[in-house]
Amino acid sequence: MLSTLQPPRSLSLRRFQTSKLIVSSASSSVTSPPQSQILTTRRSLLSGETTVSEIAKSYLSRIRLTEPQLKCFLHVSENVLKDAQEIDQRIAKGEELGPLAGVIIGVKDNICTQGMPSTAASRILEHYRPPFDATVIKKIKDLGGIVVGKTNMDEFGMGSTTEASAFQVTVNPWDLTRVPGGSSGGSAAAVAARQCMVSLGSDTGGSVRQPASFCGVVGLKPTYGRVSRFGLMAYASSLDVIGCFGSTVADAGMLLHAVSGYDRFDSTSSKQDVPEFQSQFLSVDHFESKPLKGVKVGIIRETLEDGVDSGVRSATQEAASHLEALGCILTEVSLPSFSLGLPAYYVIASSESSSNLSRYDGVRYGNQVMAEELNKLYECSRGEGFGGEVKMRILMGTYALSAGYYDAYYKRAQQVRTLIQKDFKAALEQNDILISPAAPSAAYKIGEKKDDPLAMYAGDIMTVNVNLAGLPAMVLPCGLVEGGPSGLPVGLQMIGAAFDEAKLLKVGHIFEQTLKGSSFVPPLLANIA
Repeated sequence: MLSTLQPPRSLSLRRFQTSKLIVSSASSSVTSPPQSQILTTRRSLLSGETTVSEIAKSYLSRIRLTEPQLKCFLHVSENVLKDAQEIDQRIAKGEELGPLAGVIIGVKDNICTQGMPSTAASRILEHYRPPFDATVIKKIKDLGGIVVGKTNMDEFGMGSTTEASAFQVTVNPWDLTRVPGGSSGGSAAAVAARQCMVSLGSDTGGSVRQPASFCGVVGLKPTYGRVSRFGLMAYASSLDVIGCFGSTVADAGMLLHAVSGYDRFDSTSSKQDVPEFQSQFLSVDHFESKPLKGVKVGIIRETLEDGVDSGVRSATQEAASHLEALGCILTEVSLPSFSLGLPAYYVIASSESSSNLSRYDGVRYGNQVMAEELNKLYECSRGEGFGGEVKMRILMGTYALSAGYYDAYYKRAQQVRTLIQKDFKAALEQNDILISPAAPSAAYKIGEKKDDPLAMYAGDIMTVNVNLAGLPAMVLPCGLVEGGPSGLPVGLQMIGAAFDEAKLLKVGHIFEQTLKGSSFVPPLLANIA
């Protein structure tokens, strides 16, 4: 029988009588709304207050100061100052500037960038420099953006901590003993540490949203097909999307607008019109007393049950109360297929990865280990080139696709995927957006779950269903819980209907601009200019 939506129950502030979050006194003072780095940069350049070269030098200096501790980047471009000078020359000539002019951007290492190493954090692609730019990189460069470097990640996007990188382990700027999340941990940590203004990541099962939550930044996963995947190294092709990180909703939204649109080089990209997202980012001075009056918000019941840390649950419930105070109508919804998403996701993702990664054999793609016999060459090249997590997922996927097991695993997982899509469709017919925690916990210690893959996989339970349904979702910081020098950030996930990123950005921007009591700037930056 097909799953159906449970009858919604109206919610009010009285429903959320929970214990207060424990945060440090340094973070609990009233703070001014966060400002868009992209818009501030543009105003400064147009007014002549600063130059792109000065901005670039400032960010490179911060990278030099923080990178030995954080290890966010696998490669820092040697052309940053040259690119900055070229934009300054255009400004001096009075030429029109692109919307990303002077914006310093980090790029996940599985996105092909011409002239820079693009390794997917894997030994099998070590030293590989693509002869072309991914479509998203070409768009960024055409609009004046400056790619500052390639960020660290879990190898081929397979992991939730960035510990599965073949080259280094990135740490969380909020607490250097904790993980930044994954697989786009380098991109999230770089934005949190202000090593770049915005960054690109990829999201197959939560790889943008979970690290955004762990690092206290905004992470935006677009609808499948909104952004071209041409030049993205494939992990699971029916799930992969390129997403955006920013320190504000406006920054993530403007970066998404810049890279969105149809691309003839990607057969899965959509011809759906891309709206002007910037119109959603009104100043707080223009807000009405109830700026979200009438917006229907569904809280996913299954995401606040057992297995979720009490601090995360409290932060999510207080965020819901804040949305209600802004005028939203809250209801509780149930997604009966929710718990089935995690096993279905890992069957589908592993199966597709076993197919996609077969190309890295040392002959067609990837570094080659010489051997006297062809099969031995394949074995040695892949054996030495792939890390343990990648090998494990390839083996799981190959098993799931093998004769006699296809119907029991892959076919059944696809049937579950259909149920999940129908449950989301029913819920979003009655609500404008859905909300949930972004992860069951805040960032945990490095090494804590490395030897327990099932515990690590369980951390994806909040995010994988969105990828299976192909929907857009955004995570933004909503509070701090106890841990680290000054607390650890917690992210709120907002899920929207297909191609309705504009609504997510509007609600998220108003939520962010009106949230009081927490500053989402890591303590690491306190002594850095």
